[in-house]
Amino acid sequence: MKIQQLAILFCLAASIAIAQPVEVTDASGETIIIHSAERIVSLNGSITEILFALDIGANVVGCDASSTYPKHAKETLPSVGYQYRLNAEGILSLKPTLVIGRSDVKPPQVIEQLRMAGVTVMLFKEPRTFDEAKQRLRIIGKAVGREEQATALISTLDKDIETLKSKLTDQQNLAKLKALFLYLRGPQTAFVLGTDSGPGAMLELVGAANAAGEIKGTKPMTAEAVIAAQPDVYVLFESGLKSIGGVEGLLKVPGLAQTPAGRNKRVVAMDGLYLSGFGPRCGKAALDLFRGIYESEGHFIAKGE
Repeated sequence: MKIQQLAILFCLAASIAIAQPVEVTDASGETIIIHSAERIVSLNGSITEILFALDIGANVVGCDASSTYPKHAKETLPSVGYQYRLNAEGILSLKPTLVIGRSDVKPPQVIEQLRMAGVTVMLFKEPRTFDEAKQRLRIIGKAVGREEQATALISTLDKDIETLKSKLTDQQNLAKLKALFLYLRGPQTAFVLGTDSGPGAMLELVGAANAAGEIKGTKPMTAEAVIAAQPDVYVLFESGLKSIGGVEGLLKVPGLAQTPAGRNKRVVAMDGLYLSGFGPRCGKAALDLFRGIYESEGHFIAKGE
């Protein structure tokens, strides 16, 4: 079905509008006018999580492959593919009145095609701080008519942040532990993540020293670099740890056993969206990461369920 034909279907689906248009500002600083949140397509896992937490999940008619939480979204909603491999026709076939995603979705021309078809699209930069996470919550809450629910979520997040601050105060006179985030997808795919990443930002927020140093983004992992970094603890996505055969498999990777983290089997594994999504659970995720690094021994797992 051609995009022009799907645009006609979209116009029919958009006939039910919200009582008053809502104006919000997107990642580009432009004002977006939202007339209807009746049929929402989410192009990002943490945004899908936010929509369900705002109690508007019933209006979500499709999501991308990174939407793993809540399970209902992953198991029952139509998938529009991965957020970096999108196509306009698949999205338009769901007759959305509102599409929400990250500002770096790919290919970028898909967003242009959606807007040309008359779909309202709202894009956000991925948060790297608690304040940015709260701001995204506020804007999405306003956009979909759930401002009170957004305020309640932010209040819960603030309580978790205060608990974390208290723990950091108690920890401030002790030496920072060095944590190294490893991105693994089996033995052939191994990277370290630096400061310009969700996990890197979380390490900073919980008072850990990033053993990757000044690396930004993603860099291939080498045994020599890991041994030179001498991390006290390894941090991974839980799925990555499983892909390598658990802790025992991890320590068979060249170099990983020859560090304090390896010798003490200090491994923190967390669900990927929970750890790095900066969604409504990011305060709890930070607390779990702190506990895993500073208050646990051996292997620590946090799924965020």
